[in-house]
Amino acid sequence: MTRVEFDSTKKPLDEILKKARDGLLQLPDFQRGWVWDEEGLRGLLTSVSRSFPVGAIMTLQTGGEVHFKPRLVEGAPSENAKVIPDALILDGQQRITSLYQTTMRRAVVETINAKKQKIKRFFYIDMAKSLDETADRANAIVGIQESKVETRHFGKEIIRDLSTEEREFAQCMFPTNRIFDSDAWQMGFFQYWKNDLVEKSTLWFKFQNEVLAAFRQYQMPVIHLGNSTNREAVCLVFEKVNTGGKKLDAFELLTAIYAGEEEGFLLREQWAACAKRLSDSIALRDHPLTRLQATEFFQALALLHSLDRRKVYEASRNGGESPPVTCTRETVLGIPLAAYKMHATRVEDGFRKAGKFLFSQHIYWFKDVPYQSQIVPLAAILAELDDRWEFDAVRTKLAQWYWCGVFGELYGGAIETRFAKDLVDVLAWIAGGAEPSTVKDAAFRAERLDTMTSRLSAAYKGVHTLLMQKGARDFRSGQPFNQASYFEESVDIHHIFPRAWCDKAMIARARYDTIINKTPLSYKTNRAIGGDAPSQYLSNLSAHGGVSDAAIDDHLRSHLIDPQTLRNNDFDGFISVRREALLSLIERAMGKTAYRGEPTDEPEGEIVLDEADTIEFA
Repeated sequence: MTRVEFDSTKKPLDEILKKARDGLLQLPDFQRGWVWDEEGLRGLLTSVSRSFPVGAIMTLQTGGEVHFKPRLVEGAPSENAKVIPDALILDGQQRITSLYQTTMRRAVVETINAKKQKIKRFFYIDMAKSLDETADRANAIVGIQESKVETRHFGKEIIRDLSTEEREFAQCMFPTNRIFDSDAWQMGFFQYWKNDLVEKSTLWFKFQNEVLAAFRQYQMPVIHLGNSTNREAVCLVFEKVNTGGKKLDAFELLTAIYAGEEEGFLLREQWAACAKRLSDSIALRDHPLTRLQATEFFQALALLHSLDRRKVYEASRNGGESPPVTCTRETVLGIPLAAYKMHATRVEDGFRKAGKFLFSQHIYWFKDVPYQSQIVPLAAILAELDDRWEFDAVRTKLAQWYWCGVFGELYGGAIETRFAKDLVDVLAWIAGGAEPSTVKDAAFRAERLDTMTSRLSAAYKGVHTLLMQKGARDFRSGQPFNQASYFEESVDIHHIFPRAWCDKAMIARARYDTIINKTPLSYKTNRAIGGDAPSQYLSNLSAHGGVSDAAIDDHLRSHLIDPQTLRNNDFDGFISVRREALLSLIERAMGKTAYRGEPTDEPEGEIVLDEADTIEFA
């Protein structure tokens, strides 16, 4: 259950910044780096100098169940890294770091300009301008380069020199990094202006009372989460308050949590090494495992971890309801470090086998994966099966389950429940039990082929790969599309009746742009086809390639194309024959009959599902 314990209050800005300096207020390691630009820094200083609100910060008390690895606010003294913080900043780190860097830290501020170029700046307040009620306060706050000397005309003319304190005093330019420690600077200012002390002391005290006091009296709203707040709540709260920044996922949280539990445990490095091993496990570029995300890996691990918990519970014969098999975000966040160490190798092996399984189905490219999400339960199932997945009967059932998920289009919505159910059901089915719900629920309507136009939809990709699996050969070369030729020949889905010809024949795009009129072809073959009528390009392929018409007709049949309708430029006849042939192909893959009855009353349209290469937790 999600638990949030919090209170809200206001705290002096200087107190917050001093805690950040001293290491009592730090950042959880998942927070991104400090990124504010020069204009943003000037704007923030301007707002505080006028006592304008700049937003609340949110902190998490340490010492609870969430043990994040902490890190210092950027620029804080490194010797304070060993300090155990009282709290961590969940939201507001950019503002706190910006204010710490510009008002309390004496070193130059490393920032960026409007062109995103790295620059170094010291910041000053023009005392006289800041007190001018007719002027814009923002113009009184300036940044100057590290040398503190501003020039123009390639350095020939100095327009401002603040390289010594005396020059700061002379120009009445107050350094913002002395705002909370100005006594020594004030004494130097009075000493410098001892011959004009009345006027300058008046300027100083007015500046101190109206501008510096705004910083020193500034109260920043703080929402403080107690240490009884659990992991799920921290993740949810962070995402709600940090919508403009980096989206926090479970992997980032676990990285910080594990590092806090075991000194030197670097989950991010372990994942990077695992991802590289998986990517290198298949000697082809851009294969399906190259886009595997850490969140997907941990969802599969959560499935196996929760399955093991269920097995242990059922073996104890305690009765009652068994714990669920699940991979929700709460489950992922609750994976103990010991469980990660226990299952990580198995999960990696499961994904490696998933890559081999996809290759066996002629899915060679990450863009051809119908559902990236379906790889998660597939990997968990294969990890649990171990070597049994190599048996022919097992692989047949796995393929049927996989294609039912694809053509039933069952993996495009809220899918975490289906992940868990498929793991349990498919394993039971392989062991001799009933069909899994994904197989039972899957249904394909014949009319779906008439609306399948997008390269992004799962079923569209599925037809493409099934044609290659069936043994489709290139029109021109007659070469089958195996894992080597697929990339060497730049194979992709292309029109059979070319688009240009269809447009001239006034065939509606909705008819010629579906998967029925598309098939896998090499780049060179597609170029040779061009926009010609099928009868013309088939004749050209035969003449230029020295291939008989009979051989080319065999190549066409391997794509479930009736050669005669193509040679006769009979679009309607071609569509009718190929539509039925593709339906039969899908039926064989799913192991069940497609619905050929009356079209549904529901509005027809392209179903585009699971294009994202990452899984977002709902």
